[in-house]
Amino acid sequence: MDPYDSDSSLDEDFTETGVLLGYAAEEVIEDTISHLGGWPKWLDDKTPPPGDYANCKVCNSAMLLLLELHGDLPDHFPTDERRLYLFGCPRKPCNRKPGSIRAYRSIRKVTLESIQEQCKQVKEKETEPEPKPSAPPKPKTDLGASLFGATSLTSSVSANSNPFSNPFSSNPAPAASDANPFAMPKPATTTPAPSTISTNALAESFADKVRLSSPGPANPSAATKPKPESQAQAPWPAQSDFPAPYTNFYLDAEYETMSRPSTPTIPENVTMEPMDEEGQSSGTAELKDTFESEIDKAFMKFSTRLAHNPEQVLRYEYRGSPLLYNYADQIGKRLHPEHSAGHVTTTGGGNMPPCEYCGSGRVFEMQLTPHAISVLEEGRPGVGLGEGEGGMEWGTIILGVCSKDCGPETIGQVGWREEWAGVQWEEMK
Repeated sequence: MDPYDSDSSLDEDFTETGVLLGYAAEEVIEDTISHLGGWPKWLDDKTPPPGDYANCKVCNSAMLLLLELHGDLPDHFPTDERRLYLFGCPRKPCNRKPGSIRAYRSIRKVTLESIQEQCKQVKEKETEPEPKPSAPPKPKTDLGASLFGATSLTSSVSANSNPFSNPFSSNPAPAASDANPFAMPKPATTTPAPSTISTNALAESFADKVRLSSPGPANPSAATKPKPESQAQAPWPAQSDFPAPYTNFYLDAEYETMSRPSTPTIPENVTMEPMDEEGQSSGTAELKDTFESEIDKAFMKFSTRLAHNPEQVLRYEYRGSPLLYNYADQIGKRLHPEHSAGHVTTTGGGNMPPCEYCGSGRVFEMQLTPHAISVLEEGRPGVGLGEGEGGMEWGTIILGVCSKDCGPETIGQVGWREEWAGVQWEEMK
């Protein structure tokens, strides 16, 4: 039985954790932004990423979109619009090389006053005139284009607090202020509302259902690099410069539920002796060493955990802990406490490198699982990639983000930050 922390017991045979799992869906469930494959969409079409963000750092050729994720965190950063992107080089020679998979965060800050004013304007537009002055005005049914197509356009925001919410749930989701008992109370003026920058800012996000904690302290000693918006940048390449994209899949989600395996009982009058290859009994310590040398503990825990929900393509838990594919590789040594010599500096981030732009510590936000490869590469044997190319070989991609959600200081300006993508590759056979 793999160890895990449970948040609440569903019954004696199942438990639900705080990890939100994403599943690939061919049709839109609720979230029209988050998706695997396909072409990326930007917060502002006039402000795409810097052109060099499109290229693999190994071969300098255009990469393909693996994931775009709606990343608003209203309980953490109520005035921030944010999206997350993972790109990967589809060329086989670049596999297993640093820089062949890159991660980005798009960020735009707005003021609480502008949110409140925009909310007021939308409410006025969405209220039908009442022919009888004596009767109280009736609010018009919300038909606004929100992230899920079902978000309220009133100042109280839709109760749907999960961008990958389960559409089959019979219980309505709680309001954002109630969805997360660990979240800090939000002022009344922080309620997100539709804006000219994006009606998708209405949608509440993953943070309303996952554990939250205070942002980690900045690292004043960390070297910082210039912000992309302060420098002249090459334009984002034309779509024709990219290989054919992976098939677009939208995302559905629900919280991780795991069964509790029954533990077999051994009669008191029975003893068990381990046996060697020749059928002879051997010492328990020797058997344990042999077993651990043949089956990596990290991979066993990783695969056992995923087996509870084998079709998951994404694991999301802002400021949570990643599920490591390997303890002994470079990423495992960084993030696993037993292998990082105690250098765990940031809550939820292990020993991730600090943000290169502001020096703050990074925290874990999400990771892709191996099933995402099966989904993305299904029916795509090297299409448009060239001879000898295609075939992803990673075990998991871990995304670490700036704990301060740093971005442009100018209100309304879209900024781009490259974030940390910790790639654990498949074991060589």
